[in-house]
Amino acid sequence: MISRQTIDEIRNRIDIVDVVSDFVSLKRSGQNYKALSPFTNEKTPSFYVVPSKGIFKDFSSGKGGDGITFVMEHEGMSYVEALKYLAKKYGVEIREDDRTPEDLAAQSERDSLYIVMQFAKDYFKETLHEHDEGKSIGLSYFRERGFNDRILEKFELGYSLNEWRHLHDAALKRGFSEAVLEKAGLIIKKEEKVYDRFRGRVIFPVHNLSGKVVAFGARILTKEKDQPKYINSPETDIYHKSQVLYGLYQAKNEIRKYDFCYLVEGYTDVISLHLSGIENVVASSGTALTEEQIRLMRRFTENVTVLFDGDAAGIKAALRGIDLVLKGGLNVRVVLLPDGEDPDSYSKKLGSSKFQEYLKAHTKDFISFKIELYSADAAKDPIKKAELIRDIVTSITAIPDPLKRTVYLQECSKKLEVPLSILSIEVKKILLAGKVNEAKADQRRVAEDVLSTSLAEVHTLSKSFLLSVEESLSLFEKEFIKVLINLGHLKASDDEYAYEYLFRESQDVDFQVPIHQEIVDHYKVEVTKGNSMKPDTFLKAIPQEDASYISGFLVQKYYISEGWKKHHIYIGDEYAVEHSAHKVIMQLKLGIVLKMVNDNLQKIKEATTKKEQDELLVIQTRIDGFKNAIASELGRIVLPNLKQFQDQ
Repeated sequence: MISRQTIDEIRNRIDIVDVVSDFVSLKRSGQNYKALSPFTNEKTPSFYVVPSKGIFKDFSSGKGGDGITFVMEHEGMSYVEALKYLAKKYGVEIREDDRTPEDLAAQSERDSLYIVMQFAKDYFKETLHEHDEGKSIGLSYFRERGFNDRILEKFELGYSLNEWRHLHDAALKRGFSEAVLEKAGLIIKKEEKVYDRFRGRVIFPVHNLSGKVVAFGARILTKEKDQPKYINSPETDIYHKSQVLYGLYQAKNEIRKYDFCYLVEGYTDVISLHLSGIENVVASSGTALTEEQIRLMRRFTENVTVLFDGDAAGIKAALRGIDLVLKGGLNVRVVLLPDGEDPDSYSKKLGSSKFQEYLKAHTKDFISFKIELYSADAAKDPIKKAELIRDIVTSITAIPDPLKRTVYLQECSKKLEVPLSILSIEVKKILLAGKVNEAKADQRRVAEDVLSTSLAEVHTLSKSFLLSVEESLSLFEKEFIKVLINLGHLKASDDEYAYEYLFRESQDVDFQVPIHQEIVDHYKVEVTKGNSMKPDTFLKAIPQEDASYISGFLVQKYYISEGWKKHHIYIGDEYAVEHSAHKVIMQLKLGIVLKMVNDNLQKIKEATTKKEQDELLVIQTRIDGFKNAIASELGRIVLPNLKQFQDQ
């Protein structure tokens, strides 16, 4: 395991703004920073970074914590993986305590996949540069395309030998199992045969945002009719192609710098633009653009210029992709290349400087692009002009921001000489039709759910109910911890602190989530020692894992408005603290009682005699009375949030 000294050194080096900025484009907001959530698809920023406390809080998803927690949540890493990533970032030497066989056996499957992909990447690179076949075929191909050593290293390009099991055998010698190689998509097993997936191809590693290799693309160099030109890694636990953009790891800083991104189709398009001095470029890797990929781009910029091949297929792709990108909230511009050209071929034909000039001169907004595309036909045919107007209005309707929609409608009105009022009516009709279709779809889903529910499934609802009760109780425990950490040190009344009230009212409660019980126990120990129970002080006194878990609780999104005072509405601090503590206790009791209800219902179901059932029904009536009384009490509690939660 990583030593405590190393963990402390990593924590001391972490700059939360620096860590988060590797994955999200932050904008300053007073003393803090904000951005669109990297965890949900939102329109208004609710993701905050607080440098003074070294924490982040995402109000749309509820996630929060320090830099380590962010890397874990964003990249899906384990605690140890996140520490190693940050240690590498900040140049901290990893020192480990002795690891037992049990520790080694417990290494997660995800860890194994990352490790074997790193091995494969190194193997492909070494084969390209050191093996005779790699140099004569793979390296020669890259040199012919003008790829220099800097590019080869930047994108970690490689080559796989044209042998059935060379990677397989090399990996087994290094201690990897066939099972891990298959799960990583590096080998294929069919019946009794096992062979390398990417044999005889040049290799393009695909990196995630933190720089780890999660997949490979591979291009064949021979002209075998039964083989596809490109093949890619299958989906794995660490690779979902709809959520990855090729080149984003290499491009993210340049995208932030210029606040816009070029979007192309393939691996070589990205690399060719880098060779032309254009580094703010990513690719959808030959797949149709997805909503997840659009959200990924939007983390770094809201401005996208899409480069399309100048053939019929490229134009169709342009028309399909524009509306999806607009729907994702991005500002879209388009460059259509000459017929028969793609970004790779045309950048080589023109050279770096002339290619950059071409892009600047031929970049158009999507309205101008569509008008020019159909101008010849639309100018002579009123029906086709009406179709063109409706097509452009449909694209404008996809834009989620009403203000942007209005600006584009005005532009469309000028260029097509159509009254703005007519276009606005058309937009309203399309929006209304969309809402009606959504409502119908919802009704169909509900009907399908009802019709597909069998009698046997109805009898299993009690099990589902138990799951929901346990989840509710866990959430109520979490709310208890939040109030304890934020308000425990404050007075709830003249003669009692909030923590005293909370502990008195929950003295018989055993928390079902282990970390919640640990935090409560730590709090009691610190109180016994007579230490300060202010949140920042308490965080420093407890183990770092627990501190990481609760640090996200220290940011509040809503505060009491100063405007209340103008209307002579005053709420005393003790009143708010008392009601916060009372509310969270009642919630916790409700969760416990709900579990009692469910446990007793299960006993009634399993009872074998009428007498036993009758006794349990009496108990059930009493429990229901407790439940109703608590629910009624909760319904009467009105609670403001205090700015002092954060300040004290």
